[in-house]
Amino acid sequence: MKKRGDRGITTKYRKRALFLALAAASCFMALTLFPIKSFATQTTKQQLEEAKEKKQQSQNELDNTKDDIAEMNEEKSSLQGQLNSLNSQLSEVSNNLAEIEEQIDDKETEIENTLAELEVARNTEADQYASMKKRVQFIYEKQNFMLWDMVLSAGSFADFLNQNHFIEELSAYDKRKFEEYIETRKLIEEKEATLESEMEQLEEYQVKEKAEQSRVSGLVSQTSGSIKQYANDISDAEAKAEELEAQIKAQEADIKALEAKLAEEMRLSRLAAASKWRDISEVTFAEGDRYLLANLIYCEAGSEPYEGKVAVGAVVINRVLSSVYPDTVVGVIYQNKQFSPVASGRLALALAEGRATSSCYQAADEAMTGYSNVGNCVYFRTPVPGLSGINIGGHVFY
Repeated sequence: MKKRGDRGITTKYRKRALFLALAAASCFMALTLFPIKSFATQTTKQQLEEAKEKKQQSQNELDNTKDDIAEMNEEKSSLQGQLNSLNSQLSEVSNNLAEIEEQIDDKETEIENTLAELEVARNTEADQYASMKKRVQFIYEKQNFMLWDMVLSAGSFADFLNQNHFIEELSAYDKRKFEEYIETRKLIEEKEATLESEMEQLEEYQVKEKAEQSRVSGLVSQTSGSIKQYANDISDAEAKAEELEAQIKAQEADIKALEAKLAEEMRLSRLAAASKWRDISEVTFAEGDRYLLANLIYCEAGSEPYEGKVAVGAVVINRVLSSVYPDTVVGVIYQNKQFSPVASGRLALALAEGRATSSCYQAADEAMTGYSNVGNCVYFRTPVPGLSGINIGGHVFY
């Protein structure tokens, strides 16, 4: 008769045997239903699709950047044409302004000459007027004396008439000259007024031309600044385009690497499905394997439930048992690009600080006895659409 404790142990092992059978059947069905497109390739396929999508985004951004560069070059060319036209206008306005300033200088000289002529005319008028005034005054005051002198000095009546005619002619000459000087003075004053009016008009032109020069000069400066800004923007865009082209080349290299990785994983998946498996009794564990496996379990499933920790350990041991993978725990864990904590340095840090918990050691011990709650699964990851397998905690095992 069996003891109650024995019955409990028997029941426990029956449950474990049933769980193992179900897990093995699950992995077998997965490998049977997907002989070529194995679960191992799904992650790489997803990475490949993401890489292609990123490359397409970079290509679209590069195309948009090149379109922007073309538009900016077109705008810059248009602005350069405007700048050339404005420079021509500025040159023309400057020439006009120089010509007006030269005309102003000529007018100022002409006015100065006219003022000098006017001053001479006024002085001449004053002198002539003074002389005439003295002669008239002398004739008026001394007319009786002059009359007797003319009578006495005249040799004949004809001489007397000639002297009288001379006096009349002299008076008429004085009057005519006086009128001429008055007319000259009037003409000079009119000329002075005309010149001053022309001078005012030239100064108005000068003010307008200077304003136009300032306006065009401002437009030249503004357009030159816009061209410079476009040149800087184009330079930045071209630098961005070069970076995008380099990024696309790197992404293309990543895509090729992922395609190669996908092909290799498909090959390994097919091999794993048809590979020979050793029995756990054929495995000799080295010193430190338990410590290494427990810390890997801590890094990969430290926050997972205990069954998830056991499953991670089982994946490592399954690989040790498979002829496709290295036949040691160290070889499996440190196989290139297989476990992310190795590449990131997290495993090295955990090993240095001994972070593995008691449950991680317990899970490692159970896996190293040959127990697997995920059958012959040799991969695990966080779930993604299209990937099916044994889900334990936050991982899917396949």
